[in-house]
Amino acid sequence: MTGAKRKKKSILWSKMRIPRCEDLKQWCRRRLPFLEWATRYSLKENLLPDAVSGVMLAVQQVAQGLAFAVLSSVHPVFGLYGSLFPAIIYAIFGAGRHVATGTFALTSLISANAVERLVPLSSQNLTTHSNTSVLGLSDFEMQRISVAAAVSFLGGVIQVAMFVLQLGSATFLITEPVVSAMTTGAATHVVTSQAKYLLGMKMPYISGPLGFFYIYAYIFKNIKSVRLEALLLSLLSIVVLVLVKELNEQFKRKIKIILPVDLVLMIAASFTCYCTNMENTYGLEVVGRIPRGIPPPRAPPMSILSAVITEAFGVALVGYVASLALAQGSAKKFRYSVDDNQEFLAHGLSNVIASFFFCIPSAAAMGRTAGLYSTGAKTQVACLISCIFVLIVIYAIGPLLYWLPMCVLASIIVVGLKGMLIQFRDLKKYWNVDKIDWGIWISTYIFTVCFAANVGLLFGVVCTIATVIGRFPRAKTLSTKNMKEMEFKVKTEVDDETLQQVKIISINNPLVFLNAKKFHTDIMNIIQKENTGNQPLDEIRKYEQSTLLSSLSGICNEEAAQPCLNPKCSLILDCGGLTFSDYTGVSMLVEVYTDCKNKSVDVSLVHCTTSLIKAIKYCGNLDSEKPVFFESVSAAISNMNLSKNLSILSDHSEI
Repeated sequence: MTGAKRKKKSILWSKMRIPRCEDLKQWCRRRLPFLEWATRYSLKENLLPDAVSGVMLAVQQVAQGLAFAVLSSVHPVFGLYGSLFPAIIYAIFGAGRHVATGTFALTSLISANAVERLVPLSSQNLTTHSNTSVLGLSDFEMQRISVAAAVSFLGGVIQVAMFVLQLGSATFLITEPVVSAMTTGAATHVVTSQAKYLLGMKMPYISGPLGFFYIYAYIFKNIKSVRLEALLLSLLSIVVLVLVKELNEQFKRKIKIILPVDLVLMIAASFTCYCTNMENTYGLEVVGRIPRGIPPPRAPPMSILSAVITEAFGVALVGYVASLALAQGSAKKFRYSVDDNQEFLAHGLSNVIASFFFCIPSAAAMGRTAGLYSTGAKTQVACLISCIFVLIVIYAIGPLLYWLPMCVLASIIVVGLKGMLIQFRDLKKYWNVDKIDWGIWISTYIFTVCFAANVGLLFGVVCTIATVIGRFPRAKTLSTKNMKEMEFKVKTEVDDETLQQVKIISINNPLVFLNAKKFHTDIMNIIQKENTGNQPLDEIRKYEQSTLLSSLSGICNEEAAQPCLNPKCSLILDCGGLTFSDYTGVSMLVEVYTDCKNKSVDVSLVHCTTSLIKAIKYCGNLDSEKPVFFESVSAAISNMNLSKNLSILSDHSEI
């Protein structure tokens, strides 16, 4: 018996592979994505655009850091810390090379609920007015940032736990319409929260279900308390910001350096307020004292973690979803890959580690990320350069921001949310592509506005799953075809040489968000495989039929794994079995067409319904020079043969 146990142990030890140096390198590249681009970083080509982008980003980081700290109900200086530490940590662990991480409006709004609930403004009179040893701030301010840091810490722990559980693969449940509606609704909440600063009103903190409507009811009820000076300054700031940013966008190709209008406006407003003493003369609220330096790290209070668990889950989910959408968008735009699960780790560590340095919850912001696009950033070096300038503000320039009016800061925030607010335009494309997605967008937005961003996100995901469950039972999963008849028609109309270049794939499942990514992967695998050089000639000349069956379960035919038979081949997608599709599915179909075109692969779509053709044309700009849609497979192959003959004739005519 003892010998059998020893034999069993020896077998187990023999199966265990000793980690090699190469395995360690692969693990480091996977978990430390900055090693992937840092080793190939070109100082000559990338440093200048990254430096320019970093300076512009630092201006946004400072302005939004101050404003989002106020939005989170903590002292503005903690927003500067939140613009520094999370950006450094994400640059190391994050896969998005053009994602600007830092303070974020949605996570600040969620953490404000915990701050106002546990340390309300009314308790300020009950706390001691003595200054603490931390930057000379009051006990009240330190209690508030302790709650916000606890939310950040627990939210980061939840994100790291989701990374360990490999829940990044479940992000396909969060569709584009849900993310768009949730972020638009949350941006509406943020604009509403800034209304008191834009109008110069004193207003109590209002939150909870239907709090959005209670805020506007309070404003209309106390409309006489609006300060005209603050309102006019807010309107002037918004007009200047919008006009200059539009001009920057229009002429960004002609001018190399974009005017940092946020910085210019902050300096001009602070100088004007200081010279005219607006704080005392007109009663304008200003940012106030910004202490210098960074305090030593301190652990968040663990005793209140159970009291902030609701807000922590909201920060973890909403922050991750919004950030992942930006990371995936940048990866698609600049052609690199992003690991959904790695983003959980990156943002989780950004929140956990930063919480020890008095930071509010962080995430990637659309406005800052779009700024990196427009200024030509190449890598995360731009974010690291911006951190250097944020450090300069913390240690030198911060105290000069004392006179910055809060109404100007609120105006910068409102204009910065423009990218989220104009997502209302997405309603038109959802209506034209899939009206059910349009309905999900509307309902998710309403739930977000009426309740909160995390509630709206959960509602949108549940609605999407319920919709697919309701539609799939009616879906036709297989389409039977008389292959001999089709093969006879094709072979009598087209010569053998053309048949060598054709790959035919039947789509026999609904194409929706659940299987869209798998569909794209399968198509690309078929095209990219190159091991056909040793195949017999008679086997190559056979007419191939590849069928993608059961994409949801990840099962593909063995034929589908065969590669195209020619480096420049033609692909025919038979959509006869495509019973329905949503916006994500149609977008993926257009993306497959574009990717194949970039690989010099001609794509034809056959047996498409009228509604599918309309949706595809609306979603993407297809090649207008060549016909794309055909009534049958034989018609598509005949068109390929005709095009080939025309190209041969044109070659002879040139000779």
